[in-house]
Amino acid sequence: QVQLVESGGGLMQAGGSVRLSCVASGRTLNIYSMGWFRQAPGKERECVAAISRGGGGTRYADAVKGRFTISRDNANNTLYLQMNSLKSEAPAVYYCAAASGRAWPPRHYDYWGQGTQVTVSS
Repeated sequence: QVQLVESGGGLMQAGGSVRLSCVASGRTLNIYSMGWFRQAPGKERECVAAISRGGGGTRYADAVKGRFTISRDNANNTLYLQMNSLKSEAPAVYYCAAASGRAWPPRHYDYWGQGTQVTVSS
């Protein structure tokens, strides 16, 4: 079992930047491929970024390519999502998730954090 706790969300301005963090406990992070998901009201949860166990491979949804960067610090059991050039859009809850298998395509994630809300003002 691994527990995941996100932090860093809040109210940001369009064009700004923020870094979300996800701290794992219970198990070492390096045994999992990881992903960041977001969900806006009335919409399906979507994977915006994924990263391999060692951090050498990353994938991004088209909507965030060039603006978001996923990274991990396995020594500190922490996953990050750097979000730049934020767009004014509906508030969304961002979740980190761990997968025992492949993280991309985004299928069969086993563990989820509680989520952190990100709101971008106009």
